[in-house]
Amino acid sequence: MSRIAFASTYPPRQCGIATFTADLGRAIGAREIVALRGPEDQSRFDAEVHHVIRTDVRADHARVARSLDDCSVRMVSVQHEYGIWGGPDGEYVLDFLNELGVPAVATLHNVLPEPTPAQRRIMLGILGSTDAVVVMSQAAASVLAREYEADPRRVEVIPHGVPDLPLVDPDSIKPAVGMAGRSVLLSFGLLGPGKGCEAVIEAMPAVVRAVPDATYVIVGATHPNLLRDEGERYRRGLEALAVELGVTDHVVFVDRFVGRLELSRWLEAADVFVTPYPDLDRTVAGTLAYAMAAGKASVSTPYRYASETLADGRGLLVPPRSTEAMSDALVTLLLDHDLRAAMARRAYDHGRSMTWSHVAATYARLFARLQAMPQASTYTALPAHPA
Repeated sequence: MSRIAFASTYPPRQCGIATFTADLGRAIGAREIVALRGPEDQSRFDAEVHHVIRTDVRADHARVARSLDDCSVRMVSVQHEYGIWGGPDGEYVLDFLNELGVPAVATLHNVLPEPTPAQRRIMLGILGSTDAVVVMSQAAASVLAREYEADPRRVEVIPHGVPDLPLVDPDSIKPAVGMAGRSVLLSFGLLGPGKGCEAVIEAMPAVVRAVPDATYVIVGATHPNLLRDEGERYRRGLEALAVELGVTDHVVFVDRFVGRLELSRWLEAADVFVTPYPDLDRTVAGTLAYAMAAGKASVSTPYRYASETLADGRGLLVPPRSTEAMSDALVTLLLDHDLRAAMARRAYDHGRSMTWSHVAATYARLFARLQAMPQASTYTALPAHPA
């Protein structure tokens, strides 16, 4: 494999895209890291990070892109989400792409079905400045075709990578995380209103009446942007809701960013995984992908990624804002061991095609194919907004 540059947020930054990029780069092998650093991020990167883009400095984006010409890089893998690149809606990503002298592939971590004019212009610019884009669901590919008229020949669907975890009995792991003797419901990820955890807490009184040892565990630090703007107000609101409903003994907060090993333990200890996300247009959710890796029976709102991932009996979908439907689904899975086990097995089997070894091999084949092709684009690259 030729040397690949990965441009993205990167550890020790605590975000899902940073973790994704580190895992993908590690699985690919020969790599050059271009790390995005926000104005308030004082993290020190490891020695493998050779390039840093200060996202509040527009000139960095083009300068670093040009510098890759001297690094024996044959391909650039760009991770895209509107909030991680510099400029309004992350528009400086176009400065970076337009200065690259080698082929580029953009992995799209968020495809908006109803973008603002600025967001649509940026996405069209990404389509015009790359040789291919990768999405993580058929739903995202459909949105690209419908909303952005993307050429399907240049859109690759590659699942979100996941660790290769064993399928284990949750009861064998629960003592290690302090949950022995409990029926464990789990959600994880950077905490904020987009996670919808209040929907599960509101369901807990009915769940506890049916399953007295039921415990809802919420693992994850508050999202840094939310923490900067309003502190822990959202988490405090969830805690107050648990008090109001009388379920404080059945809701546990692990309020920190957990590493890979600890997260794996929580996943393995869970009886049921829950993604109660209120945004039904969401086309990818790394948390749900991880639940597949661990073989978890899942309950979710029917956002686009969940509807696709939990098809064929791999989970239960409940309408948003329906406390009764949420509690009914959770109770059903907690009480019906055979149903839960069968669902877990189907989820685990599905997750085998999503392990990092498989995902990295698919990316590697895409990179090799594009390097062998003459560079040509169906689109006309759109410039970034003038400074």
